[in-house]
Amino acid sequence: MTDFKDRERGEEAKFAMDEQNAFRIAARRNRLLGQWAAGLMGLTPEETEGYKKDVVRADFEEAGDEDVIRKVLGDLTAAGHDVDEATIRAKLEEKAIEAKRQLMSES
Repeated sequence: MTDFKDRERGEEAKFAMDEQNAFRIAARRNRLLGQWAAGLMGLTPEETEGYKKDVVRADFEEAGDEDVIRKVLGDLTAAGHDVDEATIRAKLEEKAIEAKRQLMSES
């Protein structure tokens, strides 16, 4: 019985760690996406820092990536940039890979 309980605790710990890593990757990805968008909009370094935080906060509005995509697409469009949803999605995927690499190199 002890072996089963140990395995159960091990699986729970692994699940918790995987969830924490997924959250960290998503937050880093969103910051990287915000930095990319801020560069396109020509924001100052201070404005860029604030914008990156705004993009991360946008991810808490609803489940999934739609809230982040909607924010960045809306902001870029309002700033006069001709981008579409597919471009934002592609950049989001690119930044997810970059975020994973960064976090893996820090571990």
